[in-house]
Amino acid sequence: MELEAWNANNPIKRESWRTVLTLAYQSLGVVYGDLSTSPLYVYKSTFAEDIQHSESNEEIYGVLSFVFWTLTLVPLLKYVFIVLRADDNGEGGTFALYSLLCRHARISTLPNCQLADEELSEYNKDGIVSSNGSLGSSLRSTLEKHRILHRMLLALALIGTCMVIGDGVLTPAISVFSAVSGLELSMSKERHQYVEVPVTCIILLFLFALQHYGTHRVGFLFAPVVITWLLCISAIGIYNICHWNPHVYQALSPYYMHKFLKKTQRGGWMSLGGILLCITGSEAMFADLGHFSQLSIKIAFTCLVYPSLILAYMGQAAYLSKHHAIESYYRIGFYVSVPETIRWPVLVIAILAAVVGSQAIITGTFSIIKQCSALGCFPKVKIVHTSSNIHGQIYIPMINWTLMMLCLAVTIGFRNTKHISNASGLAVITVMLVTTCLMSLVIVLCWHKSILLAICFIFFFGSIEALYFSASLIKFLEGAWVPVALSFIFLAIMYVWHYGTLKKYEFDVQNKVSIDWLLSLSPNLGIVRVRGIGLINTELVSGIPAIFSHFVTNLPAFHQVLVFLCVKSVPVPHVRPEERFLVGRIGPREYKFYRCIARYGYRDIHKDDLEFERDLVCSIAEFIRSEKPEQTAAGEDLEGNERMTVVGTASTNLDGMRMWDEEEDKDKDKDKDEDCFEMAVDNPPELRPRPRKRVRFRLPEANIVAQDELRELMEAREAGMAFILGHCYVKAKRGSSWLKRIAINLGYDFLRRNFQGSTHVLSVPHASTLEVGMIYHV
Repeated sequence: MELEAWNANNPIKRESWRTVLTLAYQSLGVVYGDLSTSPLYVYKSTFAEDIQHSESNEEIYGVLSFVFWTLTLVPLLKYVFIVLRADDNGEGGTFALYSLLCRHARISTLPNCQLADEELSEYNKDGIVSSNGSLGSSLRSTLEKHRILHRMLLALALIGTCMVIGDGVLTPAISVFSAVSGLELSMSKERHQYVEVPVTCIILLFLFALQHYGTHRVGFLFAPVVITWLLCISAIGIYNICHWNPHVYQALSPYYMHKFLKKTQRGGWMSLGGILLCITGSEAMFADLGHFSQLSIKIAFTCLVYPSLILAYMGQAAYLSKHHAIESYYRIGFYVSVPETIRWPVLVIAILAAVVGSQAIITGTFSIIKQCSALGCFPKVKIVHTSSNIHGQIYIPMINWTLMMLCLAVTIGFRNTKHISNASGLAVITVMLVTTCLMSLVIVLCWHKSILLAICFIFFFGSIEALYFSASLIKFLEGAWVPVALSFIFLAIMYVWHYGTLKKYEFDVQNKVSIDWLLSLSPNLGIVRVRGIGLINTELVSGIPAIFSHFVTNLPAFHQVLVFLCVKSVPVPHVRPEERFLVGRIGPREYKFYRCIARYGYRDIHKDDLEFERDLVCSIAEFIRSEKPEQTAAGEDLEGNERMTVVGTASTNLDGMRMWDEEEDKDKDKDKDEDCFEMAVDNPPELRPRPRKRVRFRLPEANIVAQDELRELMEAREAGMAFILGHCYVKAKRGSSWLKRIAINLGYDFLRRNFQGSTHVLSVPHASTLEVGMIYHV
C-alpha cells in the first residue's frame, strides 16, 4: 500500500520492488554517509574530560545504553516512522515543513502570491481542508490573523535552516579529523600533532575543490564506500563482542542510564553532548527525501544502517570494558578497538567514508540555500546544475568557497575534535528541536489530528532533545559558540534580505501605475513603437510597475510587443509544465501588451535562455489562439483584476503553436500547410559569425484576427528581444528608526551590491539588457 501511494504521488513512476531496492542502495551513499561515520568520534567525545574512568564498567555500559536508546527513539521512531510521512509532495527538510504549514494556514513569506496559485495541482495534492475540529480551526485562524505569529514561524524555520548550514561547516571538519586521528597509533604524540591538522586540511581542500564536478561524477563510488564501511564496523563490533565481552548486551537495558547519571551526576550530564553525536546526520533522512522515497530510506536504515551502528557501538563498549583502566584508550577512541592487523585498511575506508559523509552535507547545504533564495529569504546567487539528469544536484560557487574557508578556520582554530564535537552537537540538536516544533503543528494543521496527540509528540521527543540541548549549551565557551555565531550571521543575512525585499515590493505596489495611465498614452506624447519584443521584469502580478513609467517618461519609446514578465516562486516544491505560465492581456488587442507570470517551485530548475524564450513566446501565442472574443473585449473581470489564462510550456501544448530550427527538422517530413510558414531568424549577437538559421512556426487553426496577431508576434520575435531591468537603489525614508536605517541602508544595500543580480540568476531571454535606475524610499 505504501509503495502504491508513493508511486501515485511521485512524478516519476517507480512501480517495482527492484527499483525500490535500487533506491535504497543509492540512498546509502547520499543520505547515511554522515550518520554512519559517527562511531569514529562518539566515545572519544563522551569520555574526553567529563567522565573519569573507574574500576567498574558502569560508565561504559551507561554510555552504550544512552547511545542505543537515542538511536532507537530519534532516528528510528521519530524520523523513520513519523517525520518521513510529513513530506511536501515528496520533498523533505525544514523548508518543506514550513511550506506545508504556509499552505494549510494560508500564510507565506512570498508577497506576490495569487489565488490562482492555490489551483496548482501540487498545492492541493495533500488535501487541504477548511477545518478539522474547533481547536484545529482556532489554531489555523489564529496563525492567519496575527502577523507576529507569521514572523515567529518564519524565524523558527530560518533558525533550523541556519543551523543546518552551520552543520555544513562542522561536519566535514569533525568527520575528516576523526578519520585522520587513526594516524596517532602509528607515530609519536609530538609528531602526530604536526601531521594531523595539515593532512585534514589537505583532504578538506581536495573535497571542496571537487564540488564543481558534481556529485554524479563520483556518485557511483558513494554507496559501495558506505556499505563497505558499515559492514566493516559491524564485523569489528561482532569480533569485539565475542572476543572481549559477550555479556555487553546487558547494557541495552535503560536501567544503566539511570545508574550512569546517578553515579556521574553533573559530569555525566555534560557528557551527553558527546553521546548526542551518535545521531548526527539523522536529519538527512528527511532532507534528502526528494531524491528517493519513504520506503527506500526506511529499508536502508532499518535493514543495514541501524543494526550496523548498534553492533559497532556494542563492540567498542565491549573492548573498552576490558581496558577501562588505561586512560589512553579513552583518549584515542575508535581505532584502538580495531585489531592491529587491519588498522591501516580501516583507516583508508574511514577517510573515504568521512569524505562521502561530508559530501552529503555540503550538497544538502547547496539545496537549502537554493530553497531559501527561491522563497525570498536569501540573496540571489549563481547556481550551476552539475547533472542534466538529476535535477537536485547543484553547485553554488560562492557558498562552496565560503564553507571551505569556514571549515578550514574551524579545523586550524580548534586543532582537536573535542571543541568541534561540542559545536556540531549543538547544531544538530537545534535542527531536531525545530523539526519537532514544526511537526507538532503539522500534526494538527496538515494531518488533522487532535491537539492532544501533537502535545504528546512535542512533549516526548522535545524532552529528549531538550536534555541533549542543555548538555550542549553548557559547553558554549568550549566550542558550542561556533554554530551560534554562524547561525546568527546567516540569520541576519536572511532576515535583512527578506525584510528589504518585502519593503521593496510594498513600494512597488504603492507606486504602481494604473492601466488607464498606460492606455492614455498617445502619439501626441511622442511615443514611438520600435520593432521587437520588450520584456519588462517586475515582481508585480498586476498593474504597471513604476519603473516602466519612469522609463517611458525619460525615453518615450518601447517595443511593438510589450510583455510584463514576472518570474516568481510559489510555496510548492514543483510546478507542472502544463501549469507553468499565467498569461493575460493588458488593454485592447491593438496595443499588444501582455502579462506573463512564470511560476516555479522552490525545487524547480529554471531553464536556459533559449528554451525559456521558446516557451515564453509559445505561451503567449497559445494564449492568443485560445482567447475567446468576450475575453478580448474585456481584459478585466468584474472585480477589476486582469483575466489570466493558465498556459503550459511548448512541450505540453501539442496542438498549439510549435516552432523548431530548420536543422532539427531534417529527418522529419513537415509539409508547408496553410497553417504553417517559415521565416529567417537572426542569430544572437554572440553567434553572429555562424550561418543564419531558419526557424519554422506551425500555427494551429485560429480566426483571422488571431492569425494576424500571431504573425506580428513572430515578426517581433524575429527582430529580437530586449530585457528591461529595474536597477533600484533602496533607501530608508526620512524619520525611519535607526534599526531600519541600518537594515536597509547598510545591510540590504550591501547584499544587493555584492551578490548576483537578477540578470545573472534568472533564466530570462535577452539579446540586450536595459537597466533603468530608480531610487526607492521605503
